[in-house]
Amino acid sequence: MPNSDLVETFRADGYVCIPGFLDAGTVAAVLERIAAIRDGRIGCIPDEMVYFEDKADQSTLKQVQHLDRWDPLFHDLMFDAAAERLAETLLGDRVVGRNMQYFNKPPGVGRPTPPHQDGFYFMLEPCEAVTMWLALEPVDEATGCVRYLRGSHAGGLQPHSRTQVLGFSQGVDGFDALSQRFPEVAFPAEPGTLLAHHALTVHRADGNRSDDRSRQALGFIYYAARAQEDRARHQAYQAALAADLAADGRI
Repeated sequence: MPNSDLVETFRADGYVCIPGFLDAGTVAAVLERIAAIRDGRIGCIPDEMVYFEDKADQSTLKQVQHLDRWDPLFHDLMFDAAAERLAETLLGDRVVGRNMQYFNKPPGVGRPTPPHQDGFYFMLEPCEAVTMWLALEPVDEATGCVRYLRGSHAGGLQPHSRTQVLGFSQGVDGFDALSQRFPEVAFPAEPGTLLAHHALTVHRADGNRSDDRSRQALGFIYYAARAQEDRARHQAYQAALAADLAADGRI
């Protein structure tokens, strides 16, 4: 899809889908690095950056924050790369790469992702950022594909309330009413498919109902250079969240 069509779709719908964004060889290399993290072969990552559904069971690895800090492969995928150039195209600005994350919904225990807007966590003014979600294996409705409310970014930042979902501590209020205004669209994906959405686009995913298939993905976050972060507020929120997760035995 030409860049002009990508930008038009992004502005209208709040998201774009790009099949084959990452080639099979790179997807395989990423999965090998994730396995090394899960098995403890990359041991420099602080505990508060690694989330498990069950900390006593390493197979339930759910999320890893700031992958770009711990391994050069992820750094190279994040910076001065195709993903960064796409973010600049979609936002119409230089961008600042903020985070690369690993997401998983382990079979049988992967929980639903509550409806939310990433911008609620980012604390930006203006709220101009893009999040990219890249499938590392086949994803369908059974394993919990991403679902967007098409056009919901035009509705602005919505109120959120605390959830009990690890890695997604806030969920949007009034989702049922929002889904009446903005149609929900599901995105099954093949390995290497990229979804990119505006920070104000409401999205969610079901839990993993499969008995034997995981749902592994990478997430890239880029802020527009014109967006200013309330860093003190953001750091206070992250510290409080880490304390809550540690108290619950989740990290």
